[in-house]
Amino acid sequence: MSLLPPLPERMRPKSFDEFVGQQHLIGEGKVLRRLIESGNIPSMIFWGPPGVGKTSMARFIADRAVLPFYQLSAIDSGVKELREVIAKANQDGKAILFIDEIHRFNKAQQDALLGAVEKGTITLIGATTENPSFEVISALLSRAQVYTLRPLEREDLERLLQTAIAKDTVLREHKIELKETEALLRYSGGDARKLLNVLEIVVNNGLTDSAVLEITNAMVEQVIQHKMALYDKSGEQHYDIISAFIKSIRGSDPNAALYYLARMLEGGEDPKFIARRLLILSSEDIGNANPTAFVMANNCFQAVSVIGYPECQLTLAQIVIYLATSPKSNSSYTAIGAARAQVRATGDLPVPLHLRNAPTKLMKQLNYGKDYQYAHSHEGNFINAEFLPDAIKGSKYYDPANNPRENEIRRQLRDWWKQKYGY
Repeated sequence: MSLLPPLPERMRPKSFDEFVGQQHLIGEGKVLRRLIESGNIPSMIFWGPPGVGKTSMARFIADRAVLPFYQLSAIDSGVKELREVIAKANQDGKAILFIDEIHRFNKAQQDALLGAVEKGTITLIGATTENPSFEVISALLSRAQVYTLRPLEREDLERLLQTAIAKDTVLREHKIELKETEALLRYSGGDARKLLNVLEIVVNNGLTDSAVLEITNAMVEQVIQHKMALYDKSGEQHYDIISAFIKSIRGSDPNAALYYLARMLEGGEDPKFIARRLLILSSEDIGNANPTAFVMANNCFQAVSVIGYPECQLTLAQIVIYLATSPKSNSSYTAIGAARAQVRATGDLPVPLHLRNAPTKLMKQLNYGKDYQYAHSHEGNFINAEFLPDAIKGSKYYDPANNPRENEIRRQLRDWWKQKYGY
């Protein structure tokens, strides 16, 4: 008697209607759905957080395309395995190759794919939780369309739970009442695969002789506290650890930050993943309170890429301590957020005429660029002019934080703009 696959495998969608989320890609008339329905499948890369359907989408495409389907994980596969798949694809005439965590392939491994992808022998579908612009070589990226998969909403996850209980070949044989969902959703962290794993663990441990299994938050908490290892095999809780790591640096605690850095390194985390998060943090949480932080974090990323593990742990530790002990400011983060909110609220406001480019005679006749004053021609390289559209002039997005460097920036802005922006 063969063992049943786990619940996430049993719940792989077999039709467009069975997908949860990603309707911007596979909803009626949307771009990816049209491609799948046409059977004209190009190479593509799915970018999104864990458990949003990247693997399910790849398998669904392979089923609809009626092509041989091969799957590799970049964690435990190399050039040898790639060449074996390409050889099989040559025998088949054409095949779909799905590579999970493609961002972990190095340049040589990605180069090994190029010829087969270029010839069309391999239709590549890659999945990554990292921005492919950083980790996928440009030659391969130019031959693949990147599709961004969005995080699942609460409604998507609750629908998935109800569907599993009602339609799964095993769960539907039991009377299960989903009384509460908060604990299930919290343990899943928005990951559909983890959500179904947790549900299966809870059901398997909650079934008794009683007629109905009632799933409550308290029941889920009790079961998961004893069964966590069953669905978190690494023991590292990847996204919880990186969250604690970033928050420790933001909170200026180098000791906690080093502890979580050690947790990630011991758990086999990709050092470039850590370095990239430090680079983001240097702008988001330190910014102009200490602009050198960005330079240091960027140099750290470059060094980690060159040195590799384990030596790069020293570089990471040095920069973690530097960033944790730096003055903090999120003024750049809040400034761009405010500016984007203004754009969404007011739309495409006309650029003031004096700021417009005037490369043609007609544009000059229409007063493009008229009365523009070149700042460098004035004392102090400053001119008190209006740069925002008339409808929002005087709007302030950047508010310097209270730290020595940005206090100096505030004084300079006040000296330039007087009372205009309230600095």
